[in-house]
Amino acid sequence: MFSKKTETGYRRARPGVNFRTLACGERTHLTEFRLAKGSVIPEHAHPQEQTGYLVAGRMTFTIAGERFETLPGDGWNISGGVSHSVDVAEDCVVIEVFSPAREDYL
Repeated sequence: MFSKKTETGYRRARPGVNFRTLACGERTHLTEFRLAKGSVIPEHAHPQEQTGYLVAGRMTFTIAGERFETLPGDGWNISGGVSHSVDVAEDCVVIEVFSPAREDYL
């Protein structure tokens, strides 16, 4: 799969949280998220491992009860099955890889 930069094709996951698939293979799924200031991703867990990079903005993760303030250039990895949530302090652009691919995002 190959994709080109575009401003279209975003899907709404929840209020203030939009995403689009950048590429997807048999074992990985590359996704761009655009998160609006003030939005919240409530506590949840999924079987996929999640590795991410904050391109722009500021947000706070809570991962397994521990808080992490993130700034542009920060990266993270969340093991599958681990509870996490996000509070968005500024408009953000996030790139994340899920493994295996998230069927619900395709």
